Amino acid sequence: MPDLTLTQIVQHNCHISDARDNGIYSICTLVLKLRNLYKWEHGIEPWEEPESADLLDWIEARENFWQTLGQEPFQNLPVDSLAVDPWETAEANSHLAGSNLVYGSGYGRSMKAIFFLAEKIREESAEGCPVMILGKEKARELSSPFAMLQDSIICIRREPLRFFFWDHIQDIRASCRSPMHHALDHYGLLTHGKLNQQACRDRLDTIVDAEIPIFIYHEVGERMQSTLDSDTLKKIIGRFPDSAIEFVGRTIKDILADTHSQGMINFIIKEKREASLGFYVGFLDGLRKVLFPEILEAFQQFTLDGDWQQIDLARSLCRDRNRCFAEKIKEIALLIDQEPLELVKQRFNREIMEPLGLDVPGQKN
Repeated sequence: MPDLTLTQIVQHNCHISDARDNGIYSICTLVLKLRNLYKWEHGIEPWEEPESADLLDWIEARENFWQTLGQEPFQNLPVDSLAVDPWETAEANSHLAGSNLVYGSGYGRSMKAIFFLAEKIREESAEGCPVMILGKEKARELSSPFAMLQDSIICIRREPLRFFFWDHIQDIRASCRSPMHHALDHYGLLTHGKLNQQACRDRLDTIVDAEIPIFIYHEVGERMQSTLDSDTLKKIIGRFPDSAIEFVGRTIKDILADTHSQGMINFIIKEKREASLGFYVGFLDGLRKVLFPEILEAFQQFTLDGDWQQIDLARSLCRDRNRCFAEKIKEIALLIDQEPLELVKQRFNREIMEPLGLDVPGQKN
């Protein structure tokens, strides 16, 4: 490979990651992620839609490009005339300290490699944890998580967060209409009970900036909670990638972060952030609803009496129950190197999936 700039190398590593692991997504999810990647590459705002023919041609070209990458290894980063391993995030950022650039790397769903390079907007702290708010992105891959904890530093990526909010506001599920409308009404986005598209465009950045703190405190909770540690989760994912076991483990870990005494829900309660509470409940997907059913009833009661104690009670009950599941997962993970994986899977299904009322893969209801 000829000499390339840092941005080009990071982006090339992003392409390799996408080529290797785009198959972890369903077709619908992959198309949505490709659409947003297209918008980012072409500088298109979240509310602007590309011509269908242009997008489809671009997707075909990108998929053909992925096929050319084969098993190409990730490239070292050219910083200060050195070749830094792409996983050595702290070392890379130490060489970027004199610039306004921040480099990131890590693993996401099914251990998909994550890389990014972005401009730093500002630095702050939360509960003693350093926080960096990042703006314009120079390089990114498909998944682009908007909140990450790397090297004990919380990184909030503002550009992916803008797309996250826009997409979720535009596609409100019937089951979460009430909490989402509660949040949107707080920001003046409803006219006669319906979403005002112009107001949504005008105030998107206001919403994103106002809600950044709740995602910071999710990562604070992630850093503070130790019931289900990252090493245990990585061990599970390593043996059962892209499986129900991975998704349940990840979601329990996320719920424990949200319900930690220094996590997102407690922050929302302390600051009495009604819009944030609406967004949190509105963003809950199917599996997190299963793990956190208390918040749904508590929110409905909250809309009637504004009693924050009921929200805190829901948080506490959810945390206690999911800590029990997390302890069982830790016990099961210890068996991975001692027992056949099929027996480990059966125990996970018996002690985690079935008590949660979840369908066991490969088993009739």
